Amino acid sequence: MSVIKRLPKQLFFLLVVKPVVYLLLGLNIYNKQRLPSHGPAILAANHNSHLDTLVLMALYPLGELHRVRPVAAADYFLRNRFTSWLSLNLIGIIPLDRQGQVDKDQVFEQCQQALADGQILLLFPEGSRGDPEQLQPLRKGVYHLARSHAGTQVVPIAMHGLGRALPKGGSMIVPFNADVVIGEALLPGDDSNAFMQDLQTSLETLLAQCITKRDARWEDE
Repeated sequence: MSVIKRLPKQLFFLLVVKPVVYLLLGLNIYNKQRLPSHGPAILAANHNSHLDTLVLMALYPLGELHRVRPVAAADYFLRNRFTSWLSLNLIGIIPLDRQGQVDKDQVFEQCQQALADGQILLLFPEGSRGDPEQLQPLRKGVYHLARSHAGTQVVPIAMHGLGRALPKGGSMIVPFNADVVIGEALLPGDDSNAFMQDLQTSLETLLAQCITKRDARWEDE
């Protein structure tokens, strides 16, 4: 992608997304050095809010945003012409049809191509948003996708507070302080169950760290 084509996306994140994420939410980021700067890689995060995608992308410098490709729900991000244009052109999502109207193999192929191009996929292994700060069972799609392209690392990320800043069913952002903790990268082996258990344990541990760090801040105030 040329520099000129990247410019609208960079301006959108510079002028809209990053001010909301860093000023309105007061985001706290831990272990940012663990973020992969290039692919093939998958960011595997818990999912409580529609803010999750934008927050994770906002962690990256403007010059690296073109490498990050969220796999996002088509029924939300493509629900009308405006959000479709914004999601496809300024966010760069790979749309996932949860209604079963599009062959999932097509989505899988787009994800494989993104990894082959050295991009970073953003996935929510729970599949859909859950209750705030409550981790749901993970789906194995992240394992099979990581195994489809050699050398793909999976980086677990836990987010805390976004489910209250913009809860499921909500339409207005509440300035609720949020935390993001980035874990150590995992490499998928031959045993899918073992990998999924490692990912589940890592996300649970990171989420607990979020809560500990939040409580420590409150004690200091």
